[in-house]
Amino acid sequence: MMRRVHGPQPWLIVLAAVSLSGWLALLLGGIGGVAPALCLSGTLPLTPLLTSFELALLFNAPAKLASGWALMWAAMMLPLIAASLRHVRDRSLARRRTAAMLLFATGHAAVWIIAGMVLQLVALSALWAVPAPRAWFTGAVLLALLWQVSPLKQWSLNRCHRRPQLAAFGWRADRDALCFGLGNGVACVGACWALMLVMLLAGPAEPLAMIVVALFAFAERLDTPAALAWRWRGGAKALRLIGAAARDIGSYLPVATNATISRVSRSSSVLIE
Repeated sequence: MMRRVHGPQPWLIVLAAVSLSGWLALLLGGIGGVAPALCLSGTLPLTPLLTSFELALLFNAPAKLASGWALMWAAMMLPLIAASLRHVRDRSLARRRTAAMLLFATGHAAVWIIAGMVLQLVALSALWAVPAPRAWFTGAVLLALLWQVSPLKQWSLNRCHRRPQLAAFGWRADRDALCFGLGNGVACVGACWALMLVMLLAGPAEPLAMIVVALFAFAERLDTPAALAWRWRGGAKALRLIGAAARDIGSYLPVATNATISRVSRSSSVLIE
């Protein structure tokens, strides 16, 4: 007989705490390890382009970029992989659950750190070649919109919902958890890379862009897998949930208001008497 668990499970609390810590570290720290530091080419017009690029690489050293993207992953991606982590947990023996979940998270994070550094290099190279931040940002938005309606985007989202069979014993269980994390990370990068590029090219608005991208990615991850087609996608289920909640609140307000009026009327009658 299975024991029913009341309230939030401890691993979900840990997941939320780590994600919140990542957000605090990024926002309070100014996201210094993630935003492209190529503003030098605009503020120092007499600096040769090659020197400017070398200085930008110095400010975006690989170790600093990796730590910045690790924080970014913890803040933005942990909420997205909660369902996959639950799958790993449910398919693992009790004594192996923590290790399996950590292996999955390690694989997923490794993919995103590498992909993030590549995206960082792309943004850095673009701004170095043509120091026109607004033009690059506009181009990134158009590219993200095109990717959003493409069948490849839907294919990536469908792969994010994939729940493979996992071995329960020995090294095969560790291998399956790690490979699941790597594969899920690749699918997640495929779904979100264009949004991340927009965020990287947002300049001073990057903190706001990061929040918007995180909310949008979470909303579109609520949708179920769908057929590959050219169409807009993202957040349909989230909008339905918000609409249902708004209707429930709207239907509750008149009842609450009428009850309040009735109590006030009765109180007034008692005072008059």
